[in-house]
Amino acid sequence: MCRGKSPDGLAFTDADGNHLGRAKTSVGTTSSYAAELERSGVERLTPHDLRHTAASLSISSGADVKAVQRMLGHKSAAMTLDTYADLFEDDLSDVAARLDQGALAADVSRIIQV
Repeated sequence: MCRGKSPDGLAFTDADGNHLGRAKTSVGTTSSYAAELERSGVERLTPHDLRHTAASLSISSGADVKAVQRMLGHKSAAMTLDTYADLFEDDLSDVAARLDQGALAADVSRIIQV
């Protein structure tokens, strides 16, 4: 939530609080959203770009795939993984390191019979 906005307030407004309208437009036209981005000097990006950014930041902060799935409204975790699998791969080395630490710390004398 942006500072000063209510939870149900519009996310994309101009300085007067007016709705910026559609972010995607036909070729050759400029939406009020795009015009406002240009005026402010912000790189042109779509709400969908912001959605990908939110997903990427969530994954890099350690969010579980099921949490990201619910946040994005995907029907299944498989859909989330199909889209963002490359971002989860970085975690494999962390998982391996934690498994190694767990194995080194484990008392395996009780489960190994000589």
